[in-house]
Amino acid sequence: MVYRYFYDCEFIEDGRVIDLVSIGVVDEYGREFYAVSTEFDDSRAVPWVRRNVLGRLPSPADRAWRSRARIRDELEEFLLEPVRGRPSEQVELWAWYAAYDHVSLAQLWGSMVALPREIPRFTKDLRQLWDDRGRPPLPEAEAARHDALVDARHNLARWRAMTGSGRHGAGTPGISTTGG
Repeated sequence: MVYRYFYDCEFIEDGRVIDLVSIGVVDEYGREFYAVSTEFDDSRAVPWVRRNVLGRLPSPADRAWRSRARIRDELEEFLLEPVRGRPSEQVELWAWYAAYDHVSLAQLWGSMVALPREIPRFTKDLRQLWDDRGRPPLPEAEAARHDALVDARHNLARWRAMTGSGRHGAGTPGISTTGG
């Protein structure tokens, strides 16, 4: 059995460093997680990131803002809570152009080998799945993109469109489990 998560990270990168700004995660059942790091270096952001990512973050007073350590701990709890005590279920991660997202997620624990064993060492790529499926029509993205949670929800919608999977479980879309 697989427990799927769809996520997106916003980050600042310079070709050498990938610095997490925010992360949004949704599962197939309506649970959501969103956090903004208090530790990214905004002085390294290019103008596009300043305008399209940093300029759209919630107010610094919002409870989504957390230290990387707190994001790591709350994200781990969010990801593993539904599968805890269920050895037949495994976590599966999905993202659109997943490489940098996975690095951003894994770096919350330090090196990739420090990831808890229940969290996959790779993220499946929705963009690759889209190619493999013959590029079927996908749902339109919301106009206000580059919000990690909005993009994570869109990744779930893309996966559903490509796989023909409808809503599962008793979760209610829009219910936020932000751990804060």
